[in-house]
Amino acid sequence: VLVNPIKRVYLALESWFNMSFGTEWNPLYHLGTLSFFLFWVILVTGIYLFIPFHGSLAGAHASVEYITHDQWYAAGVMRSLHRYASDAVIVTVLLHMFKEFASGRYHGFRWFSWVTGIPNLWTIVTLGITGYWLVWDELAQYVAVGSARLMDAIPLLSGAMTRNFVAGEMTDRFFILIEFLHLLGQPLALAFFLWLHVKRLSNVEINPPRGLAIGTLLALTILSLIEPAVSHAPADLAKVPQVIQLDWFYLNIYPLIDIWPEGQVWILVLGITWFITLMPWMTFKRDGAKAVVDLDHCNGCELCFDDCPFDAISVQARTDGAKFEKEVVVNPDLCAACGICAGSCPSSNPFRSRKEELKTGIDMPQQPVDMMRTQTNEAIASMEGDVKILVYGCNHGLNVERLDTKDTKGVKLLCSGMLPPTLVEYALKNGADGVLVTGCRDNDCFYRFGNRWIKQRFAGERKPILRGRADRDRIRVHGGAETDKDRIENDLNIFRADLLKKKQAEAQLAESTQQDEASQGEGS
Repeated sequence: VLVNPIKRVYLALESWFNMSFGTEWNPLYHLGTLSFFLFWVILVTGIYLFIPFHGSLAGAHASVEYITHDQWYAAGVMRSLHRYASDAVIVTVLLHMFKEFASGRYHGFRWFSWVTGIPNLWTIVTLGITGYWLVWDELAQYVAVGSARLMDAIPLLSGAMTRNFVAGEMTDRFFILIEFLHLLGQPLALAFFLWLHVKRLSNVEINPPRGLAIGTLLALTILSLIEPAVSHAPADLAKVPQVIQLDWFYLNIYPLIDIWPEGQVWILVLGITWFITLMPWMTFKRDGAKAVVDLDHCNGCELCFDDCPFDAISVQARTDGAKFEKEVVVNPDLCAACGICAGSCPSSNPFRSRKEELKTGIDMPQQPVDMMRTQTNEAIASMEGDVKILVYGCNHGLNVERLDTKDTKGVKLLCSGMLPPTLVEYALKNGADGVLVTGCRDNDCFYRFGNRWIKQRFAGERKPILRGRADRDRIRVHGGAETDKDRIENDLNIFRADLLKKKQAEAQLAESTQQDEASQGEGS
């Protein structure tokens, strides 16, 4: 099957991490929440370091040396944690961006989250740069002078910044300004941009799994003990630093300032920034038709509102004079066209008369619930064999039609989360021996929560639930990407064997019961 080669590489990386961490703790599935956790580590260690830190030209380096060497067991570890967590957050943020790009999760309705992620990256990098200034060692001097040269390339400043770094001209006032930016101004800006970044999402998660968080903190602590962060010699504006150990995560553009004019460095940096920002509009892919509300079948239960991953559904007072108090409204600009809302609607009951068109309170024009019922009937009718398995699959996971055999047929869905639980029960009662639901990989749903919601509905933990009368032994949920065909086929074969054993056991039980009844009849 043709898969984007960039995505194929990333999926292979995910698989490798799954073998090491499992799907629940795989850091590649939690890059966003892991970044938030690292921000907390940076914040807590930063506050701790602020207490013994002296924010002045004369006292900054000496206080950092005291932190590093005299209190190596406490403040020194905190400094190293602060440094390595800051580096780690650059890694997680860049991996997060690469993952969204490789998975195609950056265009269409997702443009807002992609674009608002750019100022977050800028703020994180500049926050790290001002952090290096505060140490006021030779590296800080190198960064400060380089930053001043970049700023002076902006026409409005015209040399004003560089004059601050002439020997004997640097003042505590300017140093305190940088300290204020690092401790308050930039963190507040970052908090705002992070809020903006997730503004169009619902059920936002900012905490990684506990085990992953503990493991990350433990790894950073061990690194801090093995390789403590240390300073260069004190800054001296009368001398040019000779040997500098750069932090390439934050300071990678500074060597360019030594070989290129500052204006060209700006052109490169801003050019890359604008290119990344405009990427959502460089593709011709479009979102599908948006969800449509049918008030004649909507009772305002709010289940679709609760389940929508992208905050596209709102609840308002009834406008059609019906007896219900509320109705839902879809914002098409925010709608992902995932269909999860259709799977949430309790009106999506396929057990109505087949002669009647199946209507529901909220539906997808490109694949209405009535069409899903028709596709289910057609798939069941086309199967033959001892065990008939119906496979519902997500368009962004494995193409389930690749699993088709004489006794197995697939029905493609916009998202596994759009599958009404009652449709699974309907399939089992109308000829399917088993139902397999396969979506994206666990914890990696293209639409955030599709595979999670379907599992919770089947487990009776989220409405609408799979009713108790449905035989759970005849239902499986399995996540898998486009490249996971062999693994899904293997699980499908195990499922088929289990169903065959179950069917044979039921047949033997029925035969035994008939024989017992016949014996009792003869005895009477």
